[in-house]
Amino acid sequence: MPCTLCAADDPLVAHPVPGGPAGAEAQICQVCDAQIIGTPDPNHWRCLSSSMWSEDAPTQVLAARMLARLSDHDWARDLSDQLWLDDDMRAWVDNIPRASDHKDSNGVPLAAGDTVVLIKDLPVKGANFTAKRGTAVHRISLVQDNPAHIEGRVEGQRIVILTEFVKKR
Repeated sequence: MPCTLCAADDPLVAHPVPGGPAGAEAQICQVCDAQIIGTPDPNHWRCLSSSMWSEDAPTQVLAARMLARLSDHDWARDLSDQLWLDDDMRAWVDNIPRASDHKDSNGVPLAAGDTVVLIKDLPVKGANFTAKRGTAVHRISLVQDNPAHIEGRVEGQRIVILTEFVKKR
């Protein structure tokens, strides 16, 4: 299955798309994932001319958000002007979670998609392992109704982690 944004046949990752339905994610390549989180290369994102019309809602939301981020380029502004979204989809696109009450052990704000490192060994309830200090947890999700909790994958298991036991990397 190719990347839903750029159609690359690279290995895919599940990229969470916050601000909409719980658990919404798009299957994208690692290049797209890294550029969404970091600094985008405008030439890579010319692929949005087709993916912005995707029938997959999380993909369409990511495409619209990337076009907005690239709005200093004429081609991105033109594509964004062509994109029609219904009211619910537009609300999801515009509902980008900003600074939150989620903070790591040092008081640094956390955002969905961040990478954190465990600062203490944590026994995982309901599983037969301990998440070791120094373990990196990539692409975290924020628990919306509890700023003391985040979610992430450790040893292939999705777990809830207290923010007081992590530091942002």
